[in-house]
Amino acid sequence: MSDTLRIGHGIDVHKYAESYLEDKPLKLAGLVIPDNYSLLAHSDGDVVLHAICDAILGACAAGDIGQHFPNTDEQFANAESSRLLEQVLQIADKNQMQIINLDVTILAQVPILAPYRQEMVASPCALLSLGSDRVNLKATTTERLGYIGREEGIACHAVILMESDA
Repeated sequence: MSDTLRIGHGIDVHKYAESYLEDKPLKLAGLVIPDNYSLLAHSDGDVVLHAICDAILGACAAGDIGQHFPNTDEQFANAESSRLLEQVLQIADKNQMQIINLDVTILAQVPILAPYRQEMVASPCALLSLGSDRVNLKATTTERLGYIGREEGIACHAVILMESDA
């Protein structure tokens, strides 16, 4: 059996702020979603890019996003998640790992994300230099169950398949 293929799984969760914060618009997959929601987070709170970072790190056996970008480190305060992803991709390159495909699931009762789906696929495609046939993104609700259903927060799962160049 070949060990050149590796799967990584990432998950991220953030709580919504009680009111909209002008300096912290809702960002998902590198896009500002024009809705009146903000996430409480040390960085920009982009759960999609954070889950993708963790999935890549997992496939590379390189720890997790918290180890590389701790929320106790002020240099990452309000950091753009796309910049964090760039650094994670450097780790993947160092480990000679290339992305084959990516599957992302966002769990959110609000806002409705269907109108933004195409842009939310295009953004990670650009950030990861992947064709749209290699990135899938879907959003679902929790049918009003749990913290997501009560509109208290949002979560994202990402699963990635990577191949070693070594």
